[in-house]
Amino acid sequence: MEVWIILSVAAAAFQTLRFMLQKSLSMGVLSSGGATFARFAYSAPFAATVAVGYVIWSGAGVPDLSARFWLFVLSGGVAQILATWCVVAIFAERNFAVGITFKKTEVIQTALVGLVILGDRISMAGFCAILVGLVGVLVLSDPPEGAGKWAGRLMNRAAGLGVLSGAFFAVSAVGYRGATLEIASDDALFRAVVSIAAVTASQTIGMSFWLRWRERGQLGRVWAARHQAVWMGITSMLGSLCWFTAFALQNAAYVFAVGQVEVIFSLLASVLFFREKITARELAGIGLLSASIVLLIVFG
Repeated sequence: MEVWIILSVAAAAFQTLRFMLQKSLSMGVLSSGGATFARFAYSAPFAATVAVGYVIWSGAGVPDLSARFWLFVLSGGVAQILATWCVVAIFAERNFAVGITFKKTEVIQTALVGLVILGDRISMAGFCAILVGLVGVLVLSDPPEGAGKWAGRLMNRAAGLGVLSGAFFAVSAVGYRGATLEIASDDALFRAVVSIAAVTASQTIGMSFWLRWRERGQLGRVWAARHQAVWMGITSMLGSLCWFTAFALQNAAYVFAVGQVEVIFSLLASVLFFREKITARELAGIGLLSASIVLLIVFG
């Protein structure tokens, strides 16, 4: 099995753990903005430590970082902040597994963004698999009660937040792949750790200014929640390390396609940890989306 596939599965596992912690923090302890900031603030020190340690150990030295590198880093970082904010907001609308599955429209949108920005292409079979996933998303977008006019049931807040988070995650993934490709090195891990350190540092600085301006009390609450939030930072950093290294090796759309295994992880978390019920219709939607993952891996 290729390394990037293993990294994508590992990234999905770490990301599920991080979202579980993030959901707990956002339910009464922190606002959506505070929980989003905590994810970056507590991962940045670990990311910086890993980057400095690896640069020293490898003897590669600090690479030249072009303006194009920083453009990819900053655009990807802002997009990820907005995407994470949307996901945290989804938790208040629907249960954990369905919220994460809504986010998975990122696969569909990453393929389009990657084609436009980086020229990454997918096959016709891959495109058909994406359409299967889109059907799954439409099934999931219907509220649990299934009442009211069709348009209102399809175009609801949870569906909108899910699709929007997927769009932002698509932009961030392509930005991060672009950043890793801008570093002149054959070492994919080296390119990944340098990019992660730059991204998390910029996100932490930017969001700290935002919260101080718009939600002043949240900075204190984020610090007060440090005993739980630090674990979110660790899982976030490990997940990012796997994602970025996979992006350095493969088309972002295919990386996210394999990472859709997170749907299964989140379903298990939803039932086992949060004691939430999954309806038959929601299982059907998750099944369709999971089928699109398999098709993308096999035929994409």
